[in-house]
Amino acid sequence: MKISKRHLLNYSILIPYFLLSILGLIVVYSTTSPTLIEEGKSAFQLVRNQGIFWIASLILIALIYKLKLGFLRNGRLIFIVMIVEMVLLALARLVGTPVNGAYGWISVGPVTIQPAEYLKIIIIWYLAHRFSKQQDEIAVYDFQVLTQNQWLPRAFNDWRFVLLVLIGSLGIFPDLGNATILVLVALIMYTVSGIAYRWFSTILALLAGSSMLVLSVIRFVGVEKFSQIPVFGYVAKRFSAFFNPFNDLAGAGHQLANSYYAMVNGGWFGLGLGNSIEKRGYLPEAHTDFVFSIVIEEFGFVGASMILALLFFLILRIILVGIRAKDPFNSMVAIGVGGMILVQVFVNIGGISGLIPSTGVTFPFLSQGGNSLLVLSVAIALVLNIDASEKRAKLIREYENQTNESL
Repeated sequence: MKISKRHLLNYSILIPYFLLSILGLIVVYSTTSPTLIEEGKSAFQLVRNQGIFWIASLILIALIYKLKLGFLRNGRLIFIVMIVEMVLLALARLVGTPVNGAYGWISVGPVTIQPAEYLKIIIIWYLAHRFSKQQDEIAVYDFQVLTQNQWLPRAFNDWRFVLLVLIGSLGIFPDLGNATILVLVALIMYTVSGIAYRWFSTILALLAGSSMLVLSVIRFVGVEKFSQIPVFGYVAKRFSAFFNPFNDLAGAGHQLANSYYAMVNGGWFGLGLGNSIEKRGYLPEAHTDFVFSIVIEEFGFVGASMILALLFFLILRIILVGIRAKDPFNSMVAIGVGGMILVQVFVNIGGISGLIPSTGVTFPFLSQGGNSLLVLSVAIALVLNIDASEKRAKLIREYENQTNESL
C-alpha cells in the first residue's frame, strides 16, 4: 500500500507558518525602512534579503518534506554536521565582524551567516537521536541511564560533554542569548527523554535558584566590577539595565527604557503600521531584539496579542505532533522544536519587558535575520515530515489490521 505524503500535509502548521512569515516581512520593512532611507540606502534592502532567505526556506521545506526520515538517524551524519558547525563557529570568531561587542557573523558577499543559530536544531537532532536509542533502559533505570551513575562526564562521547563543548563554544563570542536558549532547549530534551518528571522539577528549581543567586551576586559586587571580567564586558551592560534602566538613560538603560516608551505609546490599538516613533533612531535594534516593542507600538496590545495567539497556536500544533507520535525519535524532535520556539518567545518578551536581563534573542518570524528564519523553517519542515510519516504509518497499520481480520 503506497500513500503519498502530499495528501498528509498538516495545514494547521503550514498556514500559521505562512501567515507569520509574511507578517514578518511586513514588520521588517516597517522597522528598517526609516533608518535605511536616512542612510541614503534603498528602503527595501533588508526586507529584500529577508525575502531571499524566505524563498530559500520554502525550497528547503519542500525538499525536507519529501525526504525519508531515516537519514536523520545516521549517527555519522550528525557527527559530520557538528564538526562543520564547530569549524564555522571558529571562523566566525577569527574572521567575523563584531556587532555591538559580540562576534558570531560570517560575511559571504551580500549574505551573512550566523553559525550559532544552527546549533538550536543540531542539539535537538543530536539529543533526540541519542535518547531515542535508550528508551528501554530509561523505562527501567530512569535518569541513571543518561548519567551512567556519574554526576560529571568522563568520556568524550558523553552527551553532557558534547553539549558542554557546543554551548560553551558560544562563550568565545560571547553570545549569552543563544547560550541561554540552548541550555533551556537541552533541558526540555532531557525532560522528554522518558525520565521521571520529578527530575525535571528538581533541575528547573536548581536552574531558577542559581540564576537568582548569580543576579544577587552581580548586584552585590556591582556591575562595574563584573564588567572587568574577560568576556563578560558587554553582558554587564545588560545586567545594569535590568536592575534599573532609568539610572543610565544615555547609556546601558537607553534601550530598555525606550522599549517601555514604545509599549506605552502603542496603548490598546497602536499608532498604526509604519507610524512608530521609537524606531526612528530612539530604540536601538528595533528590527531585531526589540522588534516586538515596535509591534506593540504600531499594532497595540490587542494586535500584538492576536499575533502571539497565532504563534502559540503554531507551537501547540507542533507539540501535539510530538505527543501523538509513536516513534520516540519523532516525538522528541517535534516537542524539541515546539519547545525551542516557545523558549525563544518567552526569553525575548522577558528581555524587552525587563522581567529578565536582555540577552539579545530575536523574536521568531518577526525579527530581521535570515539565519533565524532559515532555522525556524527547517524545524517546521522536520515537524511536517514527522507528522506526515506518522500518519502514513498509522494508515498502513490500520490497513494491515483490516486485511488480517478479513482473512
